[in-house]
Amino acid sequence: MNIHEFQAKKILSRYDLPIPNGIIYNKNDDLDSLVKDLNGSSWVVKSQIHAGGRGSGYFLNHENDKGGVRFVDNLNDLKKEALFMMGNTLVTKQTGKSGKKVNIVYIEEATLIKKEYYISLIIDRKVSKMMLMASISGGVDIEEVAKEKPEMIISYHFENFLLDNDHKFLKFCDQLLFDKNQKNQFISIIKKLLTSFLDLDASSIEINPLVIDDNDNLVLLDSKMTFDDNALFKHSEILKLRDESEEDPLELAASKNQMNYIKLDGSIGCMVNGAGLAMATMDIIKLYGSEPANFLDLGGTANKDRAKEGFKIIQSDPKVKSIFINIFGGIIRCDMIAEGIINAAKELSLNIPVIVRFQGTNATEGIKLINDTSLNIIAESSLNEAAQKAVELSKK
Repeated sequence: MNIHEFQAKKILSRYDLPIPNGIIYNKNDDLDSLVKDLNGSSWVVKSQIHAGGRGSGYFLNHENDKGGVRFVDNLNDLKKEALFMMGNTLVTKQTGKSGKKVNIVYIEEATLIKKEYYISLIIDRKVSKMMLMASISGGVDIEEVAKEKPEMIISYHFENFLLDNDHKFLKFCDQLLFDKNQKNQFISIIKKLLTSFLDLDASSIEINPLVIDDNDNLVLLDSKMTFDDNALFKHSEILKLRDESEEDPLELAASKNQMNYIKLDGSIGCMVNGAGLAMATMDIIKLYGSEPANFLDLGGTANKDRAKEGFKIIQSDPKVKSIFINIFGGIIRCDMIAEGIINAAKELSLNIPVIVRFQGTNATEGIKLINDTSLNIIAESSLNEAAQKAVELSKK
């Protein structure tokens, strides 16, 4: 699960991390009253969307203007920029051309910057360890740094969390060229970030940039946090931070029904039980010359109701010309899924061809149930034949 920058900063501030003061501006707020709580003489006005690259992005119909992060040095300009951002659509490298509407603006006291760094904490699944990534080239598009100058990014795998006595970690810190005081601050920051990561079952924490300010202190200027969806049941306070307006409506509908859905650009809708089988299904569609319209995993405990909801989601995509359902009956019974498919097809008045491939528990019964109907559904046991038919029918 993703959260906004201002939410991540609020969380990290509880761990006594150095974060500038800021206020949140929502569309129904009185901006004049809010700015009275600001200190300082300059500020940064930041659009809040679930996407990176906000500073280098642009607003629709205002392509030549500044991006979604703007520096101001007087209250009139602050209010002008905040009002402009609110309700406008910001386009970045990560949003696609359609962009994302700005519903929240974060206004933060400006920090004088002497040096910028990049740091992030992630789980390296290849070695089953937490990893710290860092670069002395912060405040820029880190993906471009990784592509053009990969040697500028260094990493460290945590063997334990006793950092003060970890000579490998201390040598890692030396590569970032801090003075003694800054090095001690950095170690303290990493300890607190690790604690927050572990406490909250985070998936990643990214700070870009971490800066040295005009007092030679380290400050977290931007913060991004993501969380393990499978652990959210333990963290109701984190779940409350979910901003559904930032999520794709179809992906949101799928998640509410315990399904995983990702929209793609092809013409064949896919509905499968199991992520591995879903990937294989998309591969075979491409093998026979077409493209999948989505990734949709019903999960290992799929049932009739979930299959019906899956149909609704796939059918709502106008690009879909045929639907390929690939079910392996292990825990679930294929005849039960067949009943769900038949009922859904009748209820939703499906007008596009559906190809079903069953293997496993009660596959023969499931195939017979579907082929005995007069609906525009074809059932097969062969993966190759089913995929070929799905591709063929999508082109008619």
